[in-house]
Amino acid sequence: MTKLKTNNITTNQPKRLSVQITLTGLSFLIASIDGAVLFFTEQNFDTTHTPEELLFELKSMIADNEALRENFETVSLIYTTLNYSLVPSSLFDENKASEYLKFNTKILSNDFISYDEIEGQNTVVVYVPLVNINNFMFEQYGSFEYYHSSTLLVQNFLNTEKHAQEIKVYLHILQEQVDCIIINNGKLALCNSYTYKTPEDFIYYVLFCFEQLKLNPETIKAVLCGAISEESEIYTILYTYVREISFLEHAFPKLADEPMQQNYLLKSTL
Repeated sequence: MTKLKTNNITTNQPKRLSVQITLTGLSFLIASIDGAVLFFTEQNFDTTHTPEELLFELKSMIADNEALRENFETVSLIYTTLNYSLVPSSLFDENKASEYLKFNTKILSNDFISYDEIEGQNTVVVYVPLVNINNFMFEQYGSFEYYHSSTLLVQNFLNTEKHAQEIKVYLHILQEQVDCIIINNGKLALCNSYTYKTPEDFIYYVLFCFEQLKLNPETIKAVLCGAISEESEIYTILYTYVREISFLEHAFPKLADEPMQQNYLLKSTL
C-alpha cells in the first residue's frame, strides 16, 4: 500500500524541480525561482524497493502528474541512502573512490561511484548513485544536478553551527532511517545513518551515537527534523532518554498540512 499527497498550483513562471530518492519512497517539489512552493507530491512504500522498482515508480509518478512533465530551469536529485562514506579531502583519490566504500557498504564491481565536496569543510562524500535513475532523469529533463543527502545535511548544519561553542546532535529522520550528525564547537564530529523498524531500534542507534562520543543525553541538545512530530512514538521514546530536544527552526515553507520540520531536505534546495 502506498500513501500519496499532492498540493498543486499552476503558474507560467520559471520553475525548478527537486526530487528525493529513498528506497522506501519518492518525493517531488516544484518551486518558483524565488522559492515559492508550487507543487508537492510524495509516495511512501511499505517495503524497501530495488533500483528497478524505484525506476518503475518514478516513471509512473511522472506519467500521472502533468506538473512533473513541464520544462524546468533547474532540476536537482537527492539520494538518501546508506551507501556513502565521508572522507577528508587530503586523503581522497578520485581514482580509488570505491576503496572508501567497500568496508562499510556492499558494492558491486559495476557500480558507479560518485562524490560531492562539502564546501569549506575539506570533506568529500563518496556514494553510489542509481545509474538507471540518473539515465532516466537525463532523458526526461536533460541536464540536472544530483547530491547525496548527507552532503546537504552536513553543509547546512555546519553553516548553522559555525560560530557555536557547544555540542549539538542533529537527527534527520525518515521512514525507517535516521541520520545522526554531531557538531562540536562548529566542527563535524560524527555523521552516520542507520535503519530502524521499531522505536526501540531508533533509540538504540541514537544512544549509540551519544555513547561513541561520550555525550550525556541528559544535557546535550538534540535537534530534530524530518518525519517526526510530538505525537510520534519515536519522539516519545527519544524524550524518555534525551531531555534537551527541539525541532529545527528554519524559514522554509510548509508543504500541504505537514509539520514545518518535515521534508527538510527537499525544502533546503529552495
